[in-house]
Amino acid sequence: MLFILSKTLGFFAQPSNLLMSIGLVGLIFLCTRLRRLASWLVVTSLILLAFAGFSPLGRVLMLPLEQRFPRWDASRGPPDGIVVLGGAISPGISLARGAVALNDAAERIAATAVLARRYPDARIIFSGGTGSLFDAPAEAPVAVKEFEALGIEHDRITAEEQSRNTIENAVFSQLLAQPKPGERWLLVTSAFHMPRAIAAFRAAGFAVEAYPVDWRTRGPIDATAPFASFTAGLTMTDTAVHEWVGLLAYRLAGATSELFPAP
Repeated sequence: MLFILSKTLGFFAQPSNLLMSIGLVGLIFLCTRLRRLASWLVVTSLILLAFAGFSPLGRVLMLPLEQRFPRWDASRGPPDGIVVLGGAISPGISLARGAVALNDAAERIAATAVLARRYPDARIIFSGGTGSLFDAPAEAPVAVKEFEALGIEHDRITAEEQSRNTIENAVFSQLLAQPKPGERWLLVTSAFHMPRAIAAFRAAGFAVEAYPVDWRTRGPIDATAPFASFTAGLTMTDTAVHEWVGLLAYRLAGATSELFPAP
């Protein structure tokens, strides 16, 4: 029930969905006596959608997330294991087409493949079930096939396909890894998702080192740069707001002990 509630609230937590819903309600009200309210809702929706899509808002919200954890320092020695979070593969399309369909978070897969070759003794856990409310295939089995196609031995890869969100990624990965004292594990996920992921793994008692990938900004230089494409700006705003809402929701629900974890 909580999972269903979180997904439903998550839909409206995305600015594009919320603002479009406000505009649609306004259009419906145009057919009633509430025409002044209807006009205000439609105009407000359009103005805020334009602001979220063209202004630097998405980059401003994204930057603190991506700047929070620096690139991993390889000078400390090789890791014992690597946990990579799902979100880089579209399993439904992959199964329908008979080929692995990567999305814009594909660097999670690519970076893990590079790490696997660089550290041949490191174990690999791919954590990714399905976060859909509807019947959908898990991501992990598809990811295992992709790793094997990239030359990684099957025996090194453990597929975790039960998780539906980041909290479950952490809990189930910890159970599979059973990290021994002194072992070092890397956590591979998108830079903007790293704060929420680290908070979840710390709450699960799984000490991991951040290995951020898939940056969406260049750095502070982007803070004042508007978007030339409305869809690009709105997508980044949606992504950043989703992470900030997720951080707050996890903390308020007691699932994590840190609102915005630091290295």
